[in-house]
Amino acid sequence: MNHGFLHFISILGLMILLAGCGGTPAVITTGTDTKQAMSPTTESTLVPSSTPDPCSPGQIETEVQKVHEHMREFDDASILASNLPLQELSGPIANLQKIRREAEDEQIPACLTNLKKYQIAHMNTVIGTLVAFLGGSDKNTLEQSIAIACEQHDQYALELGRLLGLTVVPATAYAVSTPAETESPK
Repeated sequence: MNHGFLHFISILGLMILLAGCGGTPAVITTGTDTKQAMSPTTESTLVPSSTPDPCSPGQIETEVQKVHEHMREFDDASILASNLPLQELSGPIANLQKIRREAEDEQIPACLTNLKKYQIAHMNTVIGTLVAFLGGSDKNTLEQSIAIACEQHDQYALELGRLLGLTVVPATAYAVSTPAETESPK
């Protein structure tokens, strides 16, 4: 087999790993006191208003879901893109860019600023990695970009969990034990 083809296959495998970053976090559990964790305000600081506060416990889930819809669509599209041959990537990359622009243009309440920041950073890294792959970037650069994209997706998942009062264990945060750690005591 020629070296170029092997390089292509190894990079394609890396792209599949990149798509794996976009999956759901490994563990999500509900907190014991979700309402208290989501709202630092007290009754004495609340001001009556004719419009509900989008960051209040009763409204935040609806607002978060609007942002999260873009991330779910992006994750699905990036998984599809990572399973396509190199010559077929330009259309899916354009679709990913469209989703990112829609996410960037979305108006959000102030309490979702970090969630959106992590979302857009992840989207930019994934798109940049796919474009670098199209441009023939080296394996190490692509691997670094994939690792960054996974970390950014984890940041997004952690912020999503925090906003919803959930405990999240990111997909890349599992402990790796060495044989010395797992040996039985003598």
